[in-house]
Amino acid sequence: MKTARLTVTLEHVEPAVVRVLDVPAGALLSEVHDLLQAAFGWTNSHLHQFVADGIRYGVPDLEWIDEDEHDESGVKLRALGGHVTYLYDFGDGWEHDVHVIGPGGDRPSVVAEEGACPPEDVGGPGGYREFRSAMTDPGHPEHERCTTWAGSWRDGFDLAATDLLVRQTAGAVPGPVRLLLDLTADGVRLTPGGRLPRAVVRQVQDRYPDWHVAGDVPARIEDDLPPLAVLHDLMRDVGLLRLRNGVLSPTRAATDEVETIRRLRSWFGPDSGYESMLVGASVAGVAATGPCRTGELAARVHPYLGHGWMTADGRPVDEGHIRRDLYRYRACLVGLDLVAVDDDMWSAGPSARWLLPRATALAHLWAETDRAT
Repeated sequence: MKTARLTVTLEHVEPAVVRVLDVPAGALLSEVHDLLQAAFGWTNSHLHQFVADGIRYGVPDLEWIDEDEHDESGVKLRALGGHVTYLYDFGDGWEHDVHVIGPGGDRPSVVAEEGACPPEDVGGPGGYREFRSAMTDPGHPEHERCTTWAGSWRDGFDLAATDLLVRQTAGAVPGPVRLLLDLTADGVRLTPGGRLPRAVVRQVQDRYPDWHVAGDVPARIEDDLPPLAVLHDLMRDVGLLRLRNGVLSPTRAATDEVETIRRLRSWFGPDSGYESMLVGASVAGVAATGPCRTGELAARVHPYLGHGWMTADGRPVDEGHIRRDLYRYRACLVGLDLVAVDDDMWSAGPSARWLLPRATALAHLWAETDRAT
């Protein structure tokens, strides 16, 4: 994977807070945002914006249309030149100076870092100075309050942990997706019904025996392995597999790891949509706190989704609706290695922290919160 090396400095803050990181060379601004959040230790709780040559890029807001702001989602970092300003939290006003200094290493990573990230909602650079004064002086009248309020915040950093979080945020192609791409690499003729041939189905069953609804009996058709059936359709929907003259084969996009990950993520819809939030929170829930039953998982996820979500018939989304939606997504999440489900018990799959940025960030945040309490 080709990467670009960035030096990113948090402005107007002492001690200095700097990150040197490698990001995919073809990363979109929305993806760079996720990587910067992970590298610095922010929690993605506020709005953000990129500025280059006086032009602003951000996430479109349907309730407040800014005609001077461009949609960041389709813009690549390399299109903006070598210097960009990244703004985060318009209330606190955190300004990051981003310089592209050249090609990076073989994988996304954090090469070096300096200084702890300020805690969220501390009041910007000025509030952070006051906060540090109180934290470092036991005799300060605000010392006890700030210590309690700061929670899990620490005046330091863990390079290895930050590097891992950035690599997880950049993502990796799930094992089942790689397997299906390998099995169809030379082209596979589908059955007259448009499904995968038995030889391919059996090879997938050998790798993922738990996918078979009938236990140890050899699978005959693709639908005997529900995660495989969903994965086949999903990969065609997002343009990683294509059918031509009855033969299924990988597309050119499937040869690019970054594009493959990007397309898999796109299947869950916009980042602010219900499906993306539900899936991200559900995967994070089992990744952070361990296995649980469907009802428990729905209870964990429901408060995170917040109010305002409505069903198709106009009723508020409750835990019952979330349970039904989890069952609806079950085969897809298993097929992408995001979860493993044994009867009614959900647990984290190998890709739980390696595919969806929301799940990665939430799992990290919730695990840190649990450790602090």
